[in-house]
Amino acid sequence: MKLFVGLGNPGAKYAHNRHNIGFMAVDRIAEDHGFAPWRSKFQGMLSEGRLGTEKVILLKPQTFMNLSGQSVGEAMRFYKLDSTDVVVFHDEIDLAPGKLRLKSGGGHAGHNGLRSIQQHIGPHYDRVRLGVGHPGDKTKVPGYVLSDFAKADQDWLDDQMRGISDGAAHLAQDEGPKFLNAVALRVAPPRSSTTPAKTKPTDELDAPPATGQDDNRSPLQKLVDRFK
Repeated sequence: MKLFVGLGNPGAKYAHNRHNIGFMAVDRIAEDHGFAPWRSKFQGMLSEGRLGTEKVILLKPQTFMNLSGQSVGEAMRFYKLDSTDVVVFHDEIDLAPGKLRLKSGGGHAGHNGLRSIQQHIGPHYDRVRLGVGHPGDKTKVPGYVLSDFAKADQDWLDDQMRGISDGAAHLAQDEGPKFLNAVALRVAPPRSSTTPAKTKPTDELDAPPATGQDDNRSPLQKLVDRFK
């Protein structure tokens, strides 16, 4: 069994914030894979279902970001899971928008949601780091992550959410490279191989003479004639 946790803040006011991209990811998984309706439990919203052969619990803590660990800790203990069974989806300002990375363990890098989780379950859990970009000035970070995605972000954001959903079963089965490949196929699909090749222009030295007669000249004679 796996516990997939999406981080964000509850309420319509925050629904489209960059900080809520973790909520968006687990919402998409629940929708696409026929998970049970969301219900209130463990100070969060919970949904259950299967991804491939693995049973998966989806959790959206409703404690606000800074206290996310309370909800995660309760759920983990109830289902008797280890911290290594937990996967957290969260926004990452140190990655460009549309970029995604997997990470196992490590520090919280100043992310308040991760800081809270580590206080409750320790650092040994997996993270799906979802790039949202950086405003360029650290003093602007709080306002930046608590503002909505721009309209220009919608295409890559939708592609990334589709890719996460496509690869979710691989992630549940600890097949990280396959998960990353599924996301990449949505975000940066391979170029089509059906585009016809450009016709190579005819070399002027091989063109027939203007008289319309058959050209029986040797290549050397053609070159000589061209520079007369």
